Amino acid sequence: MSTTARNILRLFVFGFLLLATTNFGVAATVSSRSLTGKSKSQKLSETQRARRRMSHLAKSRGAVTARRRTSVRRRHRYYERFYTSSFAEDVTEGDVTAGEDPIVRQAAIDALGNMNGTVVAIEPTSGRILAMVNQKLALSSGAQPCSTIKVSVALAALSEGLIDKDTPIKLGRRSHMNLTDALARSNNAYFEALGRKLGFEKVSYYAHEYGLGELAGYNIDGEQLGVYPEREIPSKLGGVGKMCSFGEGVSMTPLQLGAMVSAIANGGTLYYVQHPTSGEEIANFQPRVKRHLDIAPLIPEISDGMAAAVRYGTARSVRYNFSEEEVLGKTGTCSKAGTRYGWFASYANTDVGRIVTVVFLQGGRPTFGPKAAEIAGRMYRNLYDHDFFAEKPPAMPTDNAGVPATNTLQ
Repeated sequence: MSTTARNILRLFVFGFLLLATTNFGVAATVSSRSLTGKSKSQKLSETQRARRRMSHLAKSRGAVTARRRTSVRRRHRYYERFYTSSFAEDVTEGDVTAGEDPIVRQAAIDALGNMNGTVVAIEPTSGRILAMVNQKLALSSGAQPCSTIKVSVALAALSEGLIDKDTPIKLGRRSHMNLTDALARSNNAYFEALGRKLGFEKVSYYAHEYGLGELAGYNIDGEQLGVYPEREIPSKLGGVGKMCSFGEGVSMTPLQLGAMVSAIANGGTLYYVQHPTSGEEIANFQPRVKRHLDIAPLIPEISDGMAAAVRYGTARSVRYNFSEEEVLGKTGTCSKAGTRYGWFASYANTDVGRIVTVVFLQGGRPTFGPKAAEIAGRMYRNLYDHDFFAEKPPAMPTDNAGVPATNTLQ
């Protein structure tokens, strides 16, 4: 082999060895410990971090699951099943109508439509029932008054001098409310606070003064009494606070509510409500006073709240159909044993007279206080369109035989 060939071979072998050293030498110098694992301290540190990560992940998943369960519980907590229909085919079946005002009755029937409820219209200056649609329901044992109970509670607190319409009641850390807004918005916390300040004995006393727990009518066949408890309901049901905000434990009839609102509308006279059943009874009708209530100075205090309920509060649905005359009222919504109740008690305050209307509905989800207020608004609309609120001409004088007398003056 020539010298040149040998030199080339040496260079080739040298290059090969250099390449092998570069590719594999590093691996050969790596510690076997780095290939097989880490030190005990490193292993322990990483294990602790892994455990912490797993614990944090488990807690996060647990929190999400808890939130989901809470959300489900909340959704189920407020979900109610109703078993009573909000609609009825013929609510007027069996009504005795011979002694009613035909215009008022037809206005009430048209306004109620196919809703499962009753409408009672009362002349507040005499206690005469002008119309009572669905008399079976109107004369029944009544139902929980819901937030309409707040009217009697407000009168009780005003009578006791606890508040006036502008007195702020503390409801929370930074929240206060006065009577006008509390009635308008039907604030439960406000009336619970009033109830606790009054105590059950005074709440009960005034409720009976205003006609709850006793017959409202005078010789009305089939009328039932309703219920007002003899003692405060248990604290687990909310005690006197719930009695004053929701009417818990109370059963009130549409006639009782109508008589109480009539006393507000007429200045303080609680009349027996009467339902004439014939023309003869209309001709011989005489108002019958149950008692005089000392509420005349308080009526302006409570009227502002009842008017505000219609202007901007829970009863503003009245104005969907009627805004020509002032209407003052109070709504109520609650449910019990699979039935929802919707109340609205009101009176139209016009220059030529007043009429008190109580709408009471029962059923399912379509039933609530603002719906009852909407029905009242439709009824007032119907009355207005038939000139019910227009000034009436004076009655023509009659002779002793009931024949209109003729004017003989020339």
